[in-house]
Amino acid sequence: MNIVEQLEQLGQSIWYDNISRGLLRSGGLKRLVDQGLLGVTSNPTIFEKAIVGTEEYDGQVKELLALSPQPSTEDIIRSMMVRDIREATDVLRPVYDRTAGRDGYVSIEVTPSKARDTEATVGEARLLWELVSRPNLMIKIPATGEGLPAIRRSISDGININVTLIFSVERYREVADAYIGGLEDRLKAGKSIANIASVASVFVSRIDSLVDELLEKKIAEAPATGQDGLRSLLGKAAVANTKMVYQAFREIFAGERFAALRRSGATFQRPLWGSTSTKNPSYPDLVYVDSLIGPHTVNTVPPVTFDAILDHGTAALTVEDDLEGAREVLSDLAKAGIDVPWVMAKLESDGVSSFSRSFDGLYASIERKRGGRERGE
Repeated sequence: MNIVEQLEQLGQSIWYDNISRGLLRSGGLKRLVDQGLLGVTSNPTIFEKAIVGTEEYDGQVKELLALSPQPSTEDIIRSMMVRDIREATDVLRPVYDRTAGRDGYVSIEVTPSKARDTEATVGEARLLWELVSRPNLMIKIPATGEGLPAIRRSISDGININVTLIFSVERYREVADAYIGGLEDRLKAGKSIANIASVASVFVSRIDSLVDELLEKKIAEAPATGQDGLRSLLGKAAVANTKMVYQAFREIFAGERFAALRRSGATFQRPLWGSTSTKNPSYPDLVYVDSLIGPHTVNTVPPVTFDAILDHGTAALTVEDDLEGAREVLSDLAKAGIDVPWVMAKLESDGVSSFSRSFDGLYASIERKRGGRERGE
């Protein structure tokens, strides 16, 4: 039994934060599943790299541009994504069946430009759900203020939702409330809630990237006597914050409100740790994996991190280790003048903008191909 399989035994599922047509057609995804992989996540940046960075999609683009009338550029992008997601869900279907719907999911994200538009998000979630038409699909919706009611309505519609771009404990609580509220709405409408799945994707490493940047500035400005205390906080914020999210998860889903739903067949909305590759090369490559292992969790990792887990990962419950130390880190950051709520709000805004830029880059690439066809190139 390898480390990934051992982690499953401990209650943590390892998913793959990557997808491409080459990975699917080569049988690469199937081989990963054979190694214990339990799910796949995607986002606009991943698809931009796959579609723009390779020639694997050129044939489908030509086919779509040959149609009359020609589909819109957004429809072309959606068609390419849907084809990959459908193939991936079929590869993961045995996992979905084996785990009775706990795992085996593949996620596709709504268009980032709609992250601030509740109605547009709800509409696209429904469209993607219909187009892919697989029970082991999850639709990713950003946890913006406008996304929260869209999450609730989508859960009420019976759509599996991966809530993405969560940073703060406070926002996580709002996401959990939206999930539970959606289940309650559906139950009141007389519909089953037994087969609805959701994860709450909490981004990890990006927190350290921004907090460390702020700390480095304070270290440079501090007198020598105060620098050591500030340095001791470097690389600590992300894991501390994520551990507090897990405590909120345990509190919320052990409460009576959710217990009533469990009696009707509801399942936990599991916390998912995203952005868990190490951005700072001076930190251990699995610091955001080995430190956050716990029951009812998911960690979605890029290829290099998946390989590292297999090579030298550890299988031990750690997400509740030294909780007092985690609380002290967050308290010390505030005392040091780090505005943690501002950090979380900025990271959410930056995340939406980053995914929007990726989609814009993908859109521009398809537009160039469209223009080339019209010129006979």
